[in-house]
Amino acid sequence: MSVTIKDVAREANVAPSTVSRVLAGNPRISEATKIRVMEVVEKLNYHPNVIARSLVNNTTRTLGLILPTGEDNLFKNPFFIQVMTGISVYAQKRGYSIMYAFSKDEDEELNFIIRYINSKQVDGIILLTSRTNDKCIKYLKSEDFKFVVIGRPDEQEDILWVDNDNVKAMEGVVEDLIVKGNKSIAFIGAGKELNVSIDRLLGYKNALKKHNIVYDKKLVMQMNDFNEEEGAIACNKILKYKIPDAIVTTDDLLAFGANKSIKNNNIKEHIDILGFNNTPLAEYQIPSLSSVDINAKKLGYYAAKILIDNLENKHNDETNYIIETNLVRRDSIR
Repeated sequence: MSVTIKDVAREANVAPSTVSRVLAGNPRISEATKIRVMEVVEKLNYHPNVIARSLVNNTTRTLGLILPTGEDNLFKNPFFIQVMTGISVYAQKRGYSIMYAFSKDEDEELNFIIRYINSKQVDGIILLTSRTNDKCIKYLKSEDFKFVVIGRPDEQEDILWVDNDNVKAMEGVVEDLIVKGNKSIAFIGAGKELNVSIDRLLGYKNALKKHNIVYDKKLVMQMNDFNEEEGAIACNKILKYKIPDAIVTTDDLLAFGANKSIKNNNIKEHIDILGFNNTPLAEYQIPSLSSVDINAKKLGYYAAKILIDNLENKHNDETNYIIETNLVRRDSIR
């Protein structure tokens, strides 16, 4: 026979409604009562009926996560896995489940969001990208539906978001390259409609301007996708124009492609190469890739935190978190 909420209440010597409030994370329940109830829950191996609870509370304790990539490409970019890990760790800690959706473009993302809201399948939504004139953000705001964005939104008023300071991060590493003697620095990015790409390009430009280096648009490549193939294509075009002192990229996968291009073109001169995201394979490149660690897992963790706090009316003054970055130096930068 399965254990019921009444069994837990009887064993803990509290009312069934108190057990329900403890499981829902009600802040008005005393810490002593919470501990006593949770000890009984564990002892009896009680599993609450999520469906029944959602009918009573009009909540699902489920978050919708919209992935801006197809399922076939998910594991090609470790950034998504790292962010999802952070989200899952915090959500599980607070008793929430995650519902994933894969999308190939912005319109498909929007269709999933509309479906989630209309079917009342989730309490809140996590977006993994922020675009210029973002349709998804505009729709969620118009529906007054709870959501958080991993990325800097165009308009930040009344929006929950988590991001790095991407302008500062790119400006800092490019400035370091300039100070150590690099004057000709190429830039490879992708997804020019994404705010993260816009911010990193701005950081690159700021560093050049600060050191009176003329911006050369022939050294800047904005590709369609964050992958190794696009990085190689971009680097091939740059090398046909000139051999730069250094190449900065907005993603490690683009840097992997640039590194391959340099080898395939038999370039004998050393070119400093820099990536972003510090993916696990970065240190196994030859030479090992220097990369900016954006703490992707932490981005996901705090995105889940700020959204769940908002859903449970645990409001504080925080509407956004800026997650620190740090440069991991390896052999690709001398």
